Amino acid sequence: MERLSIDITKCMSGLDEGTALTPNMLEQFAPQLEKARRAVLDAAGTGMLGWMDLPAQDPGPYLDFAAECADKYECLLIIGIGGSALGTTALATALLPFYYNELSPGERKGRPRLYVLDNVDPDETVALLGRLDLSRTLVNVISKSGTTGESMAGYLVLREQLRTLVGQAALNEHFVFTTDPVGGALRKIGAAMGAPMFDLPPDVGGRFSVLSAVGLLPAALTGMDVRGLLAGAQDMADWIAETKGWENPACKFAGVQFLEDTALGRCVSVMMPYSARLRDVADWYRQLWAESLGKEVDRQGRTVNVGPLPVKSLGVTDQHSQLQLYAEGPDDKVITFLGVGEFDKTVTIPTPGPEAEALAYLGGHTLGGLLWAEQKGTAWALAKRGRPSLTITLPRVEAYSVGALLYLLEMATAIAGELYDVDAFDQPGVELSKQATYALMGRSGYEALASEIG
Repeated sequence: MERLSIDITKCMSGLDEGTALTPNMLEQFAPQLEKARRAVLDAAGTGMLGWMDLPAQDPGPYLDFAAECADKYECLLIIGIGGSALGTTALATALLPFYYNELSPGERKGRPRLYVLDNVDPDETVALLGRLDLSRTLVNVISKSGTTGESMAGYLVLREQLRTLVGQAALNEHFVFTTDPVGGALRKIGAAMGAPMFDLPPDVGGRFSVLSAVGLLPAALTGMDVRGLLAGAQDMADWIAETKGWENPACKFAGVQFLEDTALGRCVSVMMPYSARLRDVADWYRQLWAESLGKEVDRQGRTVNVGPLPVKSLGVTDQHSQLQLYAEGPDDKVITFLGVGEFDKTVTIPTPGPEAEALAYLGGHTLGGLLWAEQKGTAWALAKRGRPSLTITLPRVEAYSVGALLYLLEMATAIAGELYDVDAFDQPGVELSKQATYALMGRSGYEALASEIG
């Protein structure tokens, strides 16, 4: 299978000295970059690095369960938040047919429509549940601890509605839980209900969980190529393990992002796919990059307040909403273009008549060719203004290349954590907010915090 490629040449030209990466900078930084790569690889199997083992897993249990569910459910509802939802959304947008939920059962080959409930907005929740035939809906609740407030609130709402509709005894036919393999509230609930359960490995954090049961179970249930995803991720893992320095794809991405931030002051990392299928990969990347690298203290406990700001964008849509800022606003951004070598469909633009001579330049070209020209032209225009960009190009948007891309970005995040010298696998800022919510909702043990919040 053809591999994706990364081009950083447009990070190597600036308007003035000291505004762009140089070959000398890359050469001097190479030993530090290799040290970071080596540190991640050597730490495999420890701490929260269990996601590194996921490409080698056997997808059989997910595929077997999907086969058991064939033609049984009209809808699959995912209840999760953050990494328990963003990865599935990214996979669905990339690998399911556009407007998948509008296809007929025959066109979906008996597989369920897919919905992801990742918020607690009551208006959205009521509207969604009002459109589902809950008697033919499978609900996948995802929470490692089983105490995540948002996800478990969604579970309680669904449990009550389903219990009224199908009865307590039949609940186990409508729920499947993805949770901690040993303990936690959701594991106890599932055991008591007799519902099927899939393990979320304890050494895999939510934002690194897309290639675990969190993402692969919904993928299997809706007919995505699970084996292809894992094969692409494994090939990327091998490539990263076998290649050093700037020839290494994860090092190249992490190194450029780190140097643009720390050496050149570009602390905003924009991801701009030129493919509608990849738009939600940028959303998934935002959490991965922000939650992993935005930290108050380094590993020595020193206050550093580091972390680049990830921003999602979409070509060509956001050329008409954000590009003006990228081109002429503060020079604090590095753009990552996600490009595609070959689209599934070819649409030729008709030649206009003489009454539309100004449009003659479009006639005979394809929409894919226009999209490519927009991407290349935007990168060139930014470079002319000294604004850096790098380009990741997937040969095609298919399971193999998507699996490779996701694993590349996960490894790049871990390597970047080494470069910033922060723990890329905790999220203390998020935890404080969770504790405040517990206190305000009256959870036992948080009374003192509730008093402090007022």
